[in-house]
Amino acid sequence: MKFRPLHDRVVVRRLEGEEKTKGGIIIPDTAKEKPQEGEIIAVGSGARDESGKLVPLDVKAGDRILFGKWSGTEVKIDGEDLLIMKESDIMGVLEGTAARRKAA
Repeated sequence: MKFRPLHDRVVVRRLEGEEKTKGGIIIPDTAKEKPQEGEIIAVGSGARDESGKLVPLDVKAGDRILFGKWSGTEVKIDGEDLLIMKESDIMGVLEGTAARRKAA
């Protein structure tokens, strides 16, 4: 199935959190916090301004982003857990080598 978000919404895949602490302690799945970093899978066409003109989004598919802890709505599409959120819930785009963490 192919899913296309509407307007200023984006579909995000969460990136996996750390398995160990810096001290080497393994964190069990039940104690892990959900990561606030993700990869954009799909984007909507954009929002409309007061005059009705389409304003494109600043993010694109493939961008690595940071978002708020309680941002978005969790959905399951084709058996994969994803988030749908508005562009305004995104805090920023990660650029460079720090953004190259493996997706789940």
